[in-house]
Amino acid sequence: MTRINLLPWRETLRKERQQRFFVAMGGASVAMVLVVLAIHLFVGSQIEDQNKRNRFIKLEIDKVDSKIQQIKDIESEKSRLLARMNIIQQLQTQRPEIVHVFQELAKRLPEGIYLTSAEEQGGSLVLSGVAQSNARISAFMRQLDLSDWFKSPRLEVIQADDKGTVRTSHFKLAVNIVKQELVSEGQGS
Repeated sequence: MTRINLLPWRETLRKERQQRFFVAMGGASVAMVLVVLAIHLFVGSQIEDQNKRNRFIKLEIDKVDSKIQQIKDIESEKSRLLARMNIIQQLQTQRPEIVHVFQELAKRLPEGIYLTSAEEQGGSLVLSGVAQSNARISAFMRQLDLSDWFKSPRLEVIQADDKGTVRTSHFKLAVNIVKQELVSEGQGS
């Protein structure tokens, strides 16, 4: 029997297969590197696009925030102006009231009483003065109570003063002012 040595052929085939395997592995590695590089570039461009969008949105948000701040400033200015207008309107409606109050005081003031001061304190009128007698102060309080402009007169202080032969009384009384609707006079002017 003859013996044939097939080892070199097999060895050559094995080397050829091994070489093809390494070439395929190298090709696959290069392909994987290219795929990874392509994915990396794609994801990088997506991230850059998103960052651009985020910067644009941030700029727009800043613009809107500045407009919102301007609107808040305008609204606060508006509320301040409305408050000032309301105060002015209240003063305009109360302007003729003081004339009527003093006119009513002059009409109700009996003889023998002299007012030295009149001061408004939160809807009340505090009157100080000198009277020839306590009875005149009582008459003055009754007259004030009968008035449409005043109610609830309260005597706070009364002091008798004897100077020589003349006896006088210094007094201080408070009376509430009744708010009147001055339709005919207030609306015409």
